[in-house]
Amino acid sequence: MTSPNTLATIRFGTGLRPEFPAASPEAMLAALSEPDQMVTAFPLDSYETRAAFRIEYTRLQRARNDSEEAEAAFRDIRDALNREVLNQMAVTLARGVADPHGLRERLVWFWADHFTTVGGRGFMRGAIAAYIDEQIRPHVAGRFGDMLEAAILHPVMVLYLDQERSYGPNSLTGQRRGASLNENLARELLELHTVGADGGYTQDDVRQMAELLTGLGVTRDGALAFRPNNAEPGAETVMGNSYGGDGQARLADIRAALHDLAIRPETAAHVSRKLADHFLSDTPDPGLVADMQAVWMETGGDLAAVTATLLTHPAAMTPGPGRVKQPLHFLASALRALEVPPEGVIRAPLHRLRNLAARPMAAMGQGWQNASGPDGYFDDDAEWIGPQTLAARIAWCMTVPSELRPQLPDPRAFARDALGDAAPPDLQLAAARAESRIEGVGLVLASPAFQRS
Repeated sequence: MTSPNTLATIRFGTGLRPEFPAASPEAMLAALSEPDQMVTAFPLDSYETRAAFRIEYTRLQRARNDSEEAEAAFRDIRDALNREVLNQMAVTLARGVADPHGLRERLVWFWADHFTTVGGRGFMRGAIAAYIDEQIRPHVAGRFGDMLEAAILHPVMVLYLDQERSYGPNSLTGQRRGASLNENLARELLELHTVGADGGYTQDDVRQMAELLTGLGVTRDGALAFRPNNAEPGAETVMGNSYGGDGQARLADIRAALHDLAIRPETAAHVSRKLADHFLSDTPDPGLVADMQAVWMETGGDLAAVTATLLTHPAAMTPGPGRVKQPLHFLASALRALEVPPEGVIRAPLHRLRNLAARPMAAMGQGWQNASGPDGYFDDDAEWIGPQTLAARIAWCMTVPSELRPQLPDPRAFARDALGDAAPPDLQLAAARAESRIEGVGLVLASPAFQRS
């Protein structure tokens, strides 16, 4: 029978690692109140640093045709950008491998997907990891309203959903240019980030939220800006609440609207269900979701309390197969089981990172920082184990471990290390009967017991 600690570490963390004991839900939750050791141990560039890099990148890109030297300089900085994006993936994996419990990393991954951005324009490419580290990570055990404000009012999000191209129809700029309103950010804010598609908002709420958000933009050096001449004048009413400031006071109204949305019961229900769905089941226990929603409303969206309700509820410890691990989660848990040193992940040559992690993740359906839209990666288990994506998982299990560890462990011991007392007897028997260590280790990693959390 699987022990509660093993189940908690597999289900809510990044998996078992031989040198770390399986953790109880209480220990995992307690770690959230401690200093964030992974950020210190495996740091990333700040957004400010990435924005300065992007300014130089743009300058060299524009000058690339001026001379052979200019073209060479642009190739160098383009290569540096590609290296940095791969490094960010390596750091993310290394944190998942090194964290004794892994709950904080899982929460960061969940919330980064909830507030998905995809890097394709301006300061975004190369800056998404900093956006996650600075706007999302500090708030995973804080208040949802603070995370919502930090994520929505960040240049990366503003650029991703084209908010800097949205003009109030009656603003000075709108009237002069005939520029139009862009509803992207307003719609995703309501539909995805807060109250949900069934949250009771109307198209008029979307439009008035979009009008409230007009004026947000990004400066040439990548900072958030508010431009009153682009803002729709007058009051806006969003889901029954009115916000009426003009000029720079409008930014305070935007913040107030975000915090009001954060504590609505519809938001509590939508996001609580999404959390339970992500960690436990696509049909989560209604009592669990109701309890999470109640705690959300009682605490004003305290995510530490909501997460504690999720981890300690009786429904969280129900035996049986959990969700299919998303590729990032699968790779991190496999590296932990294989005892790959996190420092080795960071120091790996770029071609190895591409071949052993980036390309396989894309083949499994989760290209690095490349979700198909603002709703993030798949939330349906079937999408992760279709014929092609499942074949990519199996291929990784059967070929990559021997490249990571030339001396693979005995498959029987590996099954115990990777799954603890959650290893099914038939899997232990198959591991014992494997014709080689490569085959045995691959069987363990490819098994449903390991592929699901």
